[in-house]
Amino acid sequence: MRVLLINPETPESFWTFSNTRKFLGRKALIPPLGLITVAGLLPREWEFRLVDLAARKLTDDDWNWADMVMMSAMIVQRESLLALIKEGKQKGKLIVVGGPYPTSLPDEALEAGCDFLVRGEGESAIPILLEALEQGQTGGIIDSKTKPELSDSPIPRFDLLNFDDYIVLGVQTSRGCPFDCEFCDIVNLYGRKPRYKTGDQLIEELETIYQLGWRREVFITDDNFIGSKSHARNLLAKLTPWMKDHGEPFVFWTQTSVNLGQDLGLIDLLTAANFSTVFLGIESQDEDILALNGKFQNIQNPLLESVNNINANGLSIVASFVIGFDNEKPGAGEGICSFVDTAGIPIVVLNMLHALPNTRLWDRLKKEGRLVETNTTGQTTGEKMNFIPTRPESEIVAEYLGAWDHLYAPSRYLERAYRWFLKMRPTRAALGNGEDKSVRVTRISAGTTQWNIVQDLDRFARFSWKAGIRSDHKMQYWKQFFGMWRHNPSRLVKYVNVCALGDNMIAFKKVVHDRIGKRVADEEPMSKRASTACR
Repeated sequence: MRVLLINPETPESFWTFSNTRKFLGRKALIPPLGLITVAGLLPREWEFRLVDLAARKLTDDDWNWADMVMMSAMIVQRESLLALIKEGKQKGKLIVVGGPYPTSLPDEALEAGCDFLVRGEGESAIPILLEALEQGQTGGIIDSKTKPELSDSPIPRFDLLNFDDYIVLGVQTSRGCPFDCEFCDIVNLYGRKPRYKTGDQLIEELETIYQLGWRREVFITDDNFIGSKSHARNLLAKLTPWMKDHGEPFVFWTQTSVNLGQDLGLIDLLTAANFSTVFLGIESQDEDILALNGKFQNIQNPLLESVNNINANGLSIVASFVIGFDNEKPGAGEGICSFVDTAGIPIVVLNMLHALPNTRLWDRLKKEGRLVETNTTGQTTGEKMNFIPTRPESEIVAEYLGAWDHLYAPSRYLERAYRWFLKMRPTRAALGNGEDKSVRVTRISAGTTQWNIVQDLDRFARFSWKAGIRSDHKMQYWKQFFGMWRHNPSRLVKYVNVCALGDNMIAFKKVVHDRIGKRVADEEPMSKRASTACR
């Protein structure tokens, strides 16, 4: 059996990191972990070909080669998936689709013509699919409601990837989240009871990518890496010595809940294992809004204190915020800007609330008759809200654009990055407490497979030419550069890397404006309304 694995296109968003990809000479941020995990569940004797449309085009030769086509998609990939299903059926191919989007909204993929629609997780669903194929079935719904133990999950087929295409490689150690935020679809997809891979499984996956030659960043894609702190500590206890024995080949990103900021010991274990960055769902600084949405973990302790603790003890943050919650007061965008400015968080994801299928929010809005669409794709891209909010959408949009303009004004972004890394403790070596990981973090962040001083200096020179020679804020850039060199030199290169990442958000700000401008071309110009939103 020859299986063509296709990862559909993803529209440009915050997460496509277009500028960084071009700067590093990469084609995509991260490979499709779900598809290569499915490949690991299929018979080893089958032949596989992976086409990630974020990295390369699909050709007639790819279609002609395949006996069966398998695709997995998130909701944001909806349009591309449906088009691919139709194209595949026109070419007479057996089409199998799965993933979060077909699981949540199966009717759309079925109407497009897919043969097999797989709902649920691959570890329990793929054996049912294989049995159906062996019995000669040519289509149907494979619906597995079982939440499989991840001890049954195989090593993903990392060998199918072209490593040169990607900035980051993904691994997963758990699924599910113990929290139940109203707007989040994780509980519906993966459950509230987290399930875990063992420490030995994690090490085996890391050893696999190490032997295949990967020497850059690794994103642990868990919904909440510290959903069980005891399990996280057990993983880190195995991970840290493995990293030391292998010469610290990776730097890790992951997702955690904000309560990490109240556990300094766990932060220290993360940094000891070479974690550099955590993604935090802060969502709102308004405790009433957080409580209304069931995000009680964010109000158990002062948010600003938690963020400051994470920062001071050696981790960077990518912080997510949402505008458009029910009962949100006018000025929510200003509140987000104020919190971010006070904390000094450089990288912020701004979302306009969309109701995701089958969440508690979706069910409530449907019951209240407030849903206006059956799908959603645009939380970070400014597309029209798919429900009727409790305040005018035009007001929400104005604050959303205003927040983008405020937070990603180049000079303001540079200033936050400077304050962030000035507050961060020096590296262990600078403190005299052990081996300095900052050099390796620097090398990996630069996107090199091995440290290459020529490449690193070239990238630094190119960014400094743009930010320190050609830009309107060139004096600020050099003043802050030498200020960091003087006051916290062990964090200098990481600071420069974060400054360079800001190019993505500053560029994407224009994309958001353009998209919203087209959608509301007949309304009062958004730029006029947004200009006062975050003063």
